[in-house]
Amino acid sequence: MVATAINVIITSSCSLFVLLTMSVCISLEAAKVAIIIVFEKYFLFFLIIDVKESKIFCHVTKKYYLCSLKSLIYKFIKNIAMKAFVFPGQGAQFVGMGKDLYDNNPKAKELFEKANDILGYRITDIMFAGTDDDLKQTKVTQPAVFLHSVISAICLGDAFDPKMTAGHSLGEFSALVAAGALSFEDGLRLVYARAMAMQKACEAAPSTMAAIIGLADEKTEEICASISKEGNVVVPANYNCPGQLVISGNIDAINTACEKIKEAGAKRALPLKVGGAFHSPLMQPAKDELQAAIEQTEFKTPKCPVYQNVDGKPHTAPEEIKQNLIAQLTSPVRWTQCVQNMIADGADDFTECGPGKALQGMIGRIDKSVAAHGIEE
Repeated sequence: MVATAINVIITSSCSLFVLLTMSVCISLEAAKVAIIIVFEKYFLFFLIIDVKESKIFCHVTKKYYLCSLKSLIYKFIKNIAMKAFVFPGQGAQFVGMGKDLYDNNPKAKELFEKANDILGYRITDIMFAGTDDDLKQTKVTQPAVFLHSVISAICLGDAFDPKMTAGHSLGEFSALVAAGALSFEDGLRLVYARAMAMQKACEAAPSTMAAIIGLADEKTEEICASISKEGNVVVPANYNCPGQLVISGNIDAINTACEKIKEAGAKRALPLKVGGAFHSPLMQPAKDELQAAIEQTEFKTPKCPVYQNVDGKPHTAPEEIKQNLIAQLTSPVRWTQCVQNMIADGADDFTECGPGKALQGMIGRIDKSVAAHGIEE
């Protein structure tokens, strides 16, 4: 991947009206170019020149009476930006999700109906008109979020052209399907197997999670390590963004950790309404069960790198992807590292495919210099 940038220069015979200068730095896969925009009376002239510079900043000069120029430049930059697509995990669900797609897009309706057949029950009835309690069951939530996310991406058609993808926890399966590493059918079967295995593990060992706000990750890690002994388990589970870490473990250990973490200066230590200790050693039975299903499933080389949760790094080798998926259930989600590495590799435009806006908020807190938005924005 070649990191490049663009020079945009606007000139005019009426230089007296030049009022505003903006600087933008963007990345491309293609050769480095300079774009000269010439404004003369009512015309804009674009001249693209190959400049072969290693680093260039984009300088845009805007005349106050050319009110559409700013939106024109942003639209141009958006079209050539290094696009990343990201997919949410459990917790993003809401009743009614996906119904607009089902009602208005024939391809979406076909895929939703195929999912109903594969699962053996009409998950669309729960997604579109069920209750919150029905939808928040792990065995329902995970395939529901997966379906909304993947079908949203598929229905973009040619507009879905990622240079890289990533998904948060469950969302990693969505990212792999969207990138072509897994078929839609196999992805759904694995997600359902994962959901059922996790549901069983939750019922076998009562456990929970808690969100920690406003404390250094290292301090939270230290407190968790001090509690995790003599049968207690509490570990970091989700590194969501700077200042936000989710911990996971058995109920007594979580309660003790929350007390100590608040004493250490955290703004908040809030137990979450979840049914189990996801991404912790307590998910080992689910990991063992899911491993057998993953090893029997065909994975292909994705069309773009997929940044995986276990190490935050890009992967394209099918066997590596498999092993990372297996490890994910008992390992922390390194979302901050995923996003930081994607940005370091050139990503500057993130589209969240799926319900909610949680990932957009996290990305904004990780790096304010990049764009993060939903599909319709």
